[in-house]
Amino acid sequence: MSNLATIPPQGSPAQPRQQMDFSPQTFDQALTFCDYLADSDLVPKDFKGKPANCLIAMQWGAELGLKPLQAVQNIAIINGRPALWGDAVIALVRSSPLCEYITESDDGKAATCRVKRRGEPEEVRIFSMDDAKAAGLAGKQGPWTQYPKRMRQMRARAFALRDVFPDVLKGMPIAEEIMDIQPAGEQRAVAAVVSQPAAYPAEDFARNLPSWRGVIESGRKTADQIVAMVSSKGQLSAEQIDAIRAPFEPAPAESSENPDFPLSSDNQEPQA
Repeated sequence: MSNLATIPPQGSPAQPRQQMDFSPQTFDQALTFCDYLADSDLVPKDFKGKPANCLIAMQWGAELGLKPLQAVQNIAIINGRPALWGDAVIALVRSSPLCEYITESDDGKAATCRVKRRGEPEEVRIFSMDDAKAAGLAGKQGPWTQYPKRMRQMRARAFALRDVFPDVLKGMPIAEEIMDIQPAGEQRAVAAVVSQPAAYPAEDFARNLPSWRGVIESGRKTADQIVAMVSSKGQLSAEQIDAIRAPFEPAPAESSENPDFPLSSDNQEPQA
C-alpha cells in the first residue's frame, strides 16, 4: 500500500472546510450554553455572571439574524433596554437584500447618511453640531468631547437606518443614540434640585434672628416651627438652623429690670 498522499487533479474545485458551530438547537442546550458564556471572561460586563441576560440577547440575535456570540458582543443593555451598537446596525442593513447602498460623509460640521432601499427613493439624514447643541450634547463629557465626528456619524446613521429599515432592525434602538438619553430617575432628581428655593438672605437672617429667638423663648412658637416658617421663604444652611435652635442661657434675676434688654411684646408675631 502506498503512503503517498493523493493529489487532486489540477483545476478541481477545493473542498470547503467544515466550520464548527456551537449554536444551540434546543432550549436545554441554550441554557447550558448561556451558563458557559456567563462564566467566560470574553463577554461584556452586562452578561458576565448573568446567564439570563445571555439567553435574552441570543433570542434577540436570532430574530435579527445574529449568531449567539455576535448577539452577545453587539447587543448592549442601556438604561434597562437592549440596543444595537452602530457597527452591527450597518452590518445587518447592508446584508439585507432590501438595501441598495449606504454612504456616509462629514464636512467637519455635519454628518450626512444617504441610504437607498430597493424600489424606493434615496433618503438623507443629517446631524450637525447645531443639532448637538440643541440636544445638549455638544461639549458633554465623554465621546462628544473626545470624538465629536464619530458621534455625529452615529447619530446620522441611526436616524437614517431606523427610519428606512425598521423591519430589518425589528425596532431595536441604537446604543450610541440612547446612551445620551438621561434616565427618568435622574431627570426627576434634576427637576427636584431646580425646584428648591434660593438660600435665605444672610442679612435678613441676621436682622430677624433676635426676634425669632424672642418668640421661641416666650413659648409662643417652637424652634422647629420657626425653621419651617423661614424655610418656606428660602433655603436655610445647617449653621442658620443651629442658630435658631441654640439653647438659651439662664438669665440673671435682675435681667427683667435691665433697660438694656427690654422684653419683646407678647402680641408681636415673627416675620420671615
